[in-house]
Amino acid sequence: MDNRNQAERSAEQPALAPAVDVIEDEHGITLRADLPGVSKENLNVRVDGETLTVEGAISLGESGALTGVYAEVRYAQYRRSFVLSRDLDTSAIDASIREGVLQVRVPKREQAKPRRIEVRSE
Repeated sequence: MDNRNQAERSAEQPALAPAVDVIEDEHGITLRADLPGVSKENLNVRVDGETLTVEGAISLGESGALTGVYAEVRYAQYRRSFVLSRDLDTSAIDASIREGVLQVRVPKREQAKPRRIEVRSE
């Protein structure tokens, strides 16, 4: 039996790139990533400078009644990184996960939001 923890085993496996949609509106961006099988406890969303990184580990599970003879993948690690625009406010990032879909909202800085310019007549 392998006594290493899941993170150590996952580090040995190549990371899977989750499918991601990025939607931009006038208030910021919303990123939606498909992470089936990833629980909140095994999810890591972090920002370092201008880089947003999403990581999630899953265990593909093994039945206690069965003995594995050969398996290429037992633990999977999702990982994806994004370089964020300087117009985004990384201090106000909001993230949630529901039914295997991670949603990350990154608002624009106030000075980057569209604004109406009042025109004077002279």
